[in-house]
Parts: sequence; C-alpha cells; structure tokens
Amino acid sequence: NIEHHIAHLASAFFVSPFKNSALVSVDGFGDFVGAMWGIGEDKKIKVMDRVFFPHSLGLFYLAFTQYLGFPKYGDEYKVMGLAAYGRPTEMERMRKIVKLNSDGKFELNLDYFVHHREGASMTWEGGEPVLGPVYSKYLEDEFGPARKRGEPITKHHENIASSMQAMYEEAFFNLLNYVYEQTKIPVLCLAGGCAMNSVANGKIFDRTPFKEVYIQPAAGDAGGALGAAYYLWNHILDKERNFVMNQPYWGPSFSDSDIEQLLNQSLEQLNNCSIVQVSNDDELCKKTAHYIAEGKVVGWFQGRMEWGPRALGNRSIVVDPRRAEMKDVLNARIKRREPFRPFAPSILLEKVGEYFEKDYPDPFMIKVYPIKEEKRNIIPAVTHIDGTGRLQTVSKEENPLYWQLIKEFENITGVPVILNTSFNENEPIVCTPQEALDCFLRTKMDILVLGHYIIQRK
Repeated sequence: NIEHHIAHLASAFFVSPFKNSALVSVDGFGDFVGAMWGIGEDKKIKVMDRVFFPHSLGLFYLAFTQYLGFPKYGDEYKVMGLAAYGRPTEMERMRKIVKLNSDGKFELNLDYFVHHREGASMTWEGGEPVLGPVYSKYLEDEFGPARKRGEPITKHHENIASSMQAMYEEAFFNLLNYVYEQTKIPVLCLAGGCAMNSVANGKIFDRTPFKEVYIQPAAGDAGGALGAAYYLWNHILDKERNFVMNQPYWGPSFSDSDIEQLLNQSLEQLNNCSIVQVSNDDELCKKTAHYIAEGKVVGWFQGRMEWGPRALGNRSIVVDPRRAEMKDVLNARIKRREPFRPFAPSILLEKVGEYFEKDYPDPFMIKVYPIKEEKRNIIPAVTHIDGTGRLQTVSKEENPLYWQLIKEFENITGVPVILNTSFNENEPIVCTPQEALDCFLRTKMDILVLGHYIIQRK
C-alpha cells in the first residue's frame, strides 16, 4: 500500500520538470492525514512531517461550504468564487476556529466540528454525492443560522466566504513559508484537493519565496493512481524519470470517420441543422473564430480529452470574452449555474504579460491572477468581480489547433483571449462525439465543431 498523501506528492513531483523540489500535499484527509510535506530528490521522496486527522484545511473549507448552503461533494470551488464578492470582516472569529503554529502546522478548534466524533455520512442526490454536515451547532452560534440551499445569498454570506478563504490562505501560506525555511528549495510541487484552490495558488509567488510552482492538472484524489504508480516506478523500483506532464491531453480521441459515422446515424435529429465538412485546420479555425466574434456559442470538440477536472481547449464551449452579456447567455442557455461564478479566459502564451499582472505560463488553468486594470473592460466576460481571471495559457507546441483558433480570433478582433468553459450541462464533461452531440441538441448552443465538421442550427 502507498500512503494517500505520498501518492499525492508523487503525482506532482515525478511528472514535474524539477529534479529537486519542496513537496506539499493538502486536502480533506486520507489515511488519517490532512497534510504532508517533504523533499523530492530525483527518484526519491523524503517525507518531513504531517498534520494528522482530525485537523484539516480541507475539512475547514468543507464545513463553511456546507454552512453557506452548498452541500454537494466538491462544491468548495463555488464558495471560492463567492468569496470575491465579500470582505474578510470575520477574521477574529475565523482565528478562533483555526490556530496556526510556528512549525507550519494548523489545528482546528474541534468544538466547531463533528467529523472527529461522528464521521461524515454520504448520500446520493440526482447521481451526485452529498456529505452530511461536518460542522457543529457552535458554528451557527458563532456566525448565525446556516444558509439553506436556495435561500438568497446576503452580504453576510459573502463576507463569511471571503473571511474563510482568507483564513485558508493564512494557514496555507504559514505552511508553505515554513516548508521553504526548512528546505531552502525555491521550487514547489503542490498536490491534494486543496491544490485546486486557484485563488490561493495565484498568490504563492507574492506571499512565499518560491520562484517556481508545479501543480499536476488532476491534483485531487483522481491523481492518486498516477502518483501511486510513479512512486512504485521511481521511488521503490528506482527507475529513471523520463516523463514531464507539460500538457493535459491524455484522454481518448476520435477520428473524423468516427464523427462522420455518428452524423450519418443522427440525420433525423439534425434535420434542422446544416452540416459542413471543412477540409483543413486553417479554414476550420478561421470559420470558428468568425462565429465566436459574431457572438455565437460554440461547442469545440477536438483531439484527445483533457486529464483532470478542467476543460482546456479540447472539450470546451468557447465564446467572445469582449461581450459582458456572454456570462448571462451561457448561464441561461446551457450552464444554469450560480451567477456569482466566474468564467475563465484562455490566452495565447506569448500575450499573457499584456493582459495579466503576472507573466507565468499556466497550461492547466490552476491559478488566478489579476487582470491589468486597462484590460478589464476589453474582456469583461472573463473578468471576475475583483478584477481577476483564472487563466489558461495556450502555446503553439502544447495545443496547436486551439492556439490557432485563438490566434484567428485575435486576427479578427485584436484580442488574444477567448472565454473557455467546460463542454457540459450540469454533468461530467463530454468525452465522446455522441456525448457532445447530445449536449448540443439538448441545449441552446449555436454551433458544434466536431473534428472537421461544423454543425449549425438553421
């Protein structure tokens, strides 16, 4: 057996470009550990220390996610988006709940929690897991009654979300700075479910001495199998490292003949659509970029599916970021999600410094950076309420077709950015051409680009 957090550390380090690195894993818990850190040296991982159950930043975040009326497993990202609308007015209370230690560790005040006494129950609702509350009545005594799902979100709720995110960041950076002091290695590999907190990730360069950070795209438990395999291969069997995961496209792909066969079988369903086969990539990208610039909602299905929870240009819905109304259009016609949740920009790698305050590559859309003030009104649909964006950088080497699409959009509009959201409608991201076609037919998407076929509603 390979310990949960060791698998997390290995999932980042052994596929990173670094020979030596500080390693940190933070999540809910696994094998009764909430965080682990150490050093990676070539083929070996040396664990330095752990934070043991029941103390966990992931459970702290989960408790407030539930308290704020988001009960589904994995809803934390919604609260991270909500936090930008509030102010951290509740820090005094938050610091009663999480205590930071000089050795980098953190302790929860267990009066506010029940997971250590009662565990966490799980039920299924509409095919999705829902965890029972992990917070106690003392949390409601402290902050007022919990918000019930569907109730209005008030400024009080926004401020609690903001304060909770700020408290998470205090504990997170206390740990990261301690790890740096202990290792003096300016390079960090980060893993665990909490490594999906893109807002905190985007502040690592400002709030710690680390100069380079690698986060593998499936940083949560889905990446555990990858880490376990590499830990066996590199650490235990002492095999040479020979792979760097610098792009996320590792899933299934489908040929144009697969797509043609599907379309021929679906002609009855497509009788109010036009179907055009485009002969080459140049024409495909030019046509699609024109549709995007005209304000069309485009499903873009190409190549191998992404590894991890993000759609990164192969299973994406793409629209014009210059049109502020596109957020509402996407929510009304396809996504049907909370209006406070931001949409993300995909930007040409070579143009990042023109639009963002930080000029670092992020092909996995796993960090949030401030958008330059003078650019915010140019790309309002991907600018969050606090002036930030969770960017994906797109390079010609890593995804030539998606890069070309954005480049053609820039040629038309002067803007090297498109809005990229996952190709789905409250379901897992589409994987196959059939799933993409079903989603297109079920929603009010204007155009579906399936390989070299363009399907458009008449």
